[in-house]
Amino acid sequence: MCFIVLKKTNDSVPVYELTDELIFPHPRFVNEDGLLAYGGDLSVKRLLLAYSNGIFPWFSEAAPILWWALDPRMVLFPDQLKVSKSLRQSIRNRDTEVKFDHHFEKVIRHCAQVERADQDGTWINDQMIDAYIELHKQGFAHSVETYHKGKLVGGLYGVSLGRVFCGESMFFLRPDASKVSLYYLVEKLKSWHFDLIDAQQNTPHMRRMGGTLIPLDEYLVILKKSLKSPTIRGKWC
Repeated sequence: MCFIVLKKTNDSVPVYELTDELIFPHPRFVNEDGLLAYGGDLSVKRLLLAYSNGIFPWFSEAAPILWWALDPRMVLFPDQLKVSKSLRQSIRNRDTEVKFDHHFEKVIRHCAQVERADQDGTWINDQMIDAYIELHKQGFAHSVETYHKGKLVGGLYGVSLGRVFCGESMFFLRPDASKVSLYYLVEKLKSWHFDLIDAQQNTPHMRRMGGTLIPLDEYLVILKKSLKSPTIRGKWC
């Protein structure tokens, strides 16, 4: 029985339409842009299935749900994080405090408000926010928050499966605030022997922080091995 309907884009590259069945095509069938499929829903089961296969959702408010598996893939190996002199100073600031999973919803809503170059509006719409809040409630999505004098000034959120952390978005209201969150996330992941942070997209910011591009096939091999380890669920307090 086939649960996926094959469609064609304007350039004749296959893109798959998902049905109600929980199934994805293999990521090797992505088109040149990294787009694999569209449709389906953002249920916890579908999101976990997607991430466990190297696939993630990314779409605008007016578009259908789009599913991607970028090739090459931007990743950050924990021991390759680059810490600048200014970041070290921010980390040592006595007025700065970092917490995990303290205000997940505040973090994701701040991320939704960030204006990003070459993007008209935000891809973190209400549908995405509700879906990831539910993932957080079930112990799979996590936030890292930077506070300055008790005020939330930066943070990030993502999804953790096995020994891979899939970073989704970050924000800052003070210089280096999101980088401080990333630093403490990396320190925690190193203590738990995580294999990598999946940063998904190739951005100048991640390259400056030590991110590197690897082929999708290589990422999938690492992911498969990482998923053999149990997922650390619940609040990372």
